[in-house]
Amino acid sequence: MTMTVSEAAEQVGLTTYTLRWYEQEGLVEPVGRDSAGRRRYTQQDLDWLILLTRLRRTGMPVRDMRSYAELARQGDSTLGARRRIFEAHRDRVLSRIAELEEDLKVLNYKIEVYGKMEQELL
Repeated sequence: MTMTVSEAAEQVGLTTYTLRWYEQEGLVEPVGRDSAGRRRYTQQDLDWLILLTRLRRTGMPVRDMRSYAELARQGDSTLGARRRIFEAHRDRVLSRIAELEEDLKVLNYKIEVYGKMEQELL
């Protein structure tokens, strides 16, 4: 079963424009087309798009996503390089999570302070 660009966009939570842009940028292999020339996405295409969406959502720069996509297209000889890209990205994600946890502590503290201040006014 294949999907139209609109159906694929809805499935992965992107706009049709973004899907086309990903293809233009080399992040996605050119997808198949029907007899009328319209894009048709397979489950394999969707799985790849979901991975790209997660990488982008976690802050991976498009240039790194492009490098990863190029390496993936080259096959198993690039497994080590792909792993290193993911390890470096994981380190950045973990660092960001630590920053967010510290920020959350401050927010929770301020919520507690304001709650106590409100109680004192009653």
